[in-house]
Parts: sequence; C-alpha cells; structure tokens
Amino acid sequence: MKSNHYDLIVIGAGVLGTFHAYHAAVANKKILLLEKDQQPMQATVRNFGQVVPSGMSNDWFQFGVYATQLYKTIQADYNIGIRQNGSVYIASDDDEQQLLHELKQRMDARGYEAHILTTQQCLSRWPVLHPEYCREGLFFPQEVSAEPNVLIHYLLKYCTQRFSNLTYQNYTTIQACEVLNNQVKVVSSAGQSFTAHKVIICNGSEFKILFADIFEKSGIVISKLQMLRTQPMPALPLEGNILTGLTTRRYESFEECPSFSKIKTPAHLQELKNWGIHILFKKAMDGSVIVGDSHEYVEVGKEEPGYEINQHINNLMWQEAARIVDMKEWKLSAAWAGYYSQHPQKDIVEIDIENRIHIRTAIGGKGMTSSAGYAQKSVQQILRD
Repeated sequence: MKSNHYDLIVIGAGVLGTFHAYHAAVANKKILLLEKDQQPMQATVRNFGQVVPSGMSNDWFQFGVYATQLYKTIQADYNIGIRQNGSVYIASDDDEQQLLHELKQRMDARGYEAHILTTQQCLSRWPVLHPEYCREGLFFPQEVSAEPNVLIHYLLKYCTQRFSNLTYQNYTTIQACEVLNNQVKVVSSAGQSFTAHKVIICNGSEFKILFADIFEKSGIVISKLQMLRTQPMPALPLEGNILTGLTTRRYESFEECPSFSKIKTPAHLQELKNWGIHILFKKAMDGSVIVGDSHEYVEVGKEEPGYEINQHINNLMWQEAARIVDMKEWKLSAAWAGYYSQHPQKDIVEIDIENRIHIRTAIGGKGMTSSAGYAQKSVQQILRD
C-alpha cells in the first residue's frame, strides 16, 4: 500500500514550487508536489519567458546565473524548450547609454560576459530595429529564452521521470494545513489526507484558500500585466530577449548604477511610466512575437486586479513598440493579462509557521529567471533546520 507520508510536501507547481521539489528530490527526500489546477495557470505560464540575470541585483543575480546554467543542463538531457540566444538592452538616449556602460563595468567586475554593440552591430543582428531609436546595445550572449506556455509542463515531466522519489499530483486543492504531533497534515477539498515532516507553500497569487488571514496582513500586492502576441513571423530577424530604453529605467541591476538616481523620464515617456510600461520583445518558437508589458497594482485582501483588458494600455504599448522596431507587417493575434505577487519592501515573502510550514511566495517578476537558484538555497535551509 502506498504511504501518504512524505519528507516534504510542496503546494503549488509553478516554477518556484517545482524547483523547490526538484532540489529536495536531488537531496534524496521523498517529495509530494501538489497543484490545484489541471496544470499551472498563473505567472509561470503568463510571462515573457525571458531568463535575464543581467536585470537582477544582489543575491538574485547569482540565483539567476545558477538558474540559467541549470536550464541549460536540463535542456541537454531533456527538451524543455530552452534556447540560448542572448539578451540585449537597447539605449535610445544619452541617459540610457550611460546606464548601459555603467552596467557593463559592473558585469565586467563580476566576470559576467557582456558586450557593447554599436548601432550598426545592433542593426546587423536585428535589422528591424529603427536606427534613429537604437544608439547602442548591451548584449549578454549566455542568457536564454523559454517558452512560458510549455516550459513548466516539460519540466514537470522531466522531474517525475528523473526522480522516483518525487510524486506529482494535480487537481488537488489543499484547503487545510496544520501541525499535528510533530508533523504537518494537509487535507484536500476531495478529502484526501497527506502528512509530511515539512510543507512548503508556493501559492503564486492565490491567497484565499490557505492562511488568508496571514496574507491579508502581509502587505503583498498583485501586479497585473498586459501583454500582446503577434501572428507568427518565422523569418523575422528578432531572436533573443530584446529589452529597450524604459527597461533600463526599471530593472534592478540598473538601479545599482551610479547615474540611475540622476536620470529623468522624458516627457514623451511619462504616460508609459505611469502605467508601468517598459517594452520587451520575445520571439517565440512558432515565430510569433510577445510584446509588452504594463504594471498595475492592488493590495491583497483589499481589491481584486480584475480580468478586463485596458485597450488604452495596449495602444500605448503598440505605439511605443512601433517607435522601436519596424512593425508595418505585424498583425496582432492575442492580448491577455498576467498576474504575479510581490512585496513592496521584500524581494520575496518568507513566513515560517512552527518551523514546519514554510510559505515562500511573492517572488515578483523574478520567477522565471531566479526561482531555480533561490529554491536551491531555500530548500537547503528548510531541510537543515
């Protein structure tokens, strides 16, 4: 008879939860990974699929470097849709150029490969860029792209095939989780019971089922992002992660640069900044291009982010994208909203209950890039305590 007791139960099979399960399985623990839906449906599949350690700061940069290498290692063994085609930040004015050079110096000091590209070098690689926009680029050749709508499915298959000590179960909503007799008992909405030495909860943006009272007081906010997808254009020369001027004014790595606090937002970009818009491009494997994104925020327990699409935001993104690349032949095929949780003062929310229930959530927009590295450290600490 199969035992319902585990060394560790992980609740939530998004990229953060799955990598917690992965690292615990590497440590030879008996793992149960639970997902409430048929498949993960939140931020893990509703993002760009850009793995960009170059945009991270502090420990998150190292987490991202580790994650990038782990993605490549897994890809060499099992196809999870990872492509190494690099990341480039495009500068459009003097301030953005200055930030590129300052970040290049910081990356050189870390031994992280980066190359300044001239306008002509950028246009040679990505000829659809408008030369009047592209002053310079900062290129990171080792960075990778993922396909967010499929990566987690491949990763889950890889984990369950590789690790006999890891069990994955979907369609399992855990509605109770408590410490009893020096172990944790979890109960599903279908009445299934499981016990474990410890439980890790990676609940993404779901804050109403478990520990709702804690989350309501946590200060966590939900960020709503709008994104666009074009019809497939397989021949379009726009490979890699393309990040543009407003990104240099938003990403954490640039905030560490000496000139960051001195730069100002030009008047023609102010409305975009007000909506949290910074333009990214990512060509998918089918040739379609994801364009976006925007950021609106609501506090957990106070408001709902809503599922409606703000067409004005989409228009702003499309117009700014057309200022950066030649889009005369581009046709829109889809628009959607994605959601992730974050905390205004914390890189991630870590809450420990009786040293047996460990909440790890609100990783913000760093999930695809840094979850694998963070989860390794998190699991080591949780299993050691």
